[in-house]
Amino acid sequence: MANSLFDLSGKVALITGSTRGIGKSIAEELARAGAKVVVSSRKIEACEAVRAEFEQQGFAVLAQPCNISRKEELKALVDSTLAKWGRVDIVVANAAANPYYGPLTEIPDEAFDKVFLNNVKSVLWLAALTIPGMAERGGGSFITVGSIGGIIANTVIGAYGISKAADHHLVRNLAAEWGPKNVRVNAIAPGLIQTDFAKALWQDEKRRAEREAATPLRRLGVPADIGGIAVFLASDAAAFITGQTIVADGGVTIL
Repeated sequence: MANSLFDLSGKVALITGSTRGIGKSIAEELARAGAKVVVSSRKIEACEAVRAEFEQQGFAVLAQPCNISRKEELKALVDSTLAKWGRVDIVVANAAANPYYGPLTEIPDEAFDKVFLNNVKSVLWLAALTIPGMAERGGGSFITVGSIGGIIANTVIGAYGISKAADHHLVRNLAAEWGPKNVRVNAIAPGLIQTDFAKALWQDEKRRAEREAATPLRRLGVPADIGGIAVFLASDAAAFITGQTIVADGGVTIL
């Protein structure tokens, strides 16, 4: 890995929602590329299980539970990272919420507010807690996990899609603001990935078959399809990429 454009040795990466699914894949691939990783989710048991698993693979890992909807818990997560490793070079805002499945006009206010608190406001909080420090150290990479729901319409997860469209534009604004300080800000927009988070979509056999047939690659995604993209965006291989949303959907959005 030495001298590779994708080498992340010496870097510290903080990933929210990283004890399963896409977030865990991202944390694992960043660690495999040489980064020290901070894994986090709401439950301490899940954090400890991943910490033990990663340490068995020889990865440098810090694990701490964090509810991203609580600003003080996000700050504590960042503070713990700085206390242990003295820096944050890479951030992946992956944790998100989607408490409602159904027509957009029937979503309860509480569910709508939860979607935007978790999926947009918390991303901005995390950016504010980490990007200035990156700038002081000469640069860094901030990545948020968006969704093709933020690009194309969906009749059952509309509020989630709107929140992800907001994330894609948040990335553009932060990239414009922090580019002069060499902080790159990008998003990854996955299509339908087989995770627990998305199981309401892919466990429905009829909907799954329709999606596979409408996908040029003729399959759904798996978490491993996303981890490498984060490594790319975090690394020198993406040194001239900022403000972008990289779509990984098997080709769904080209049709």
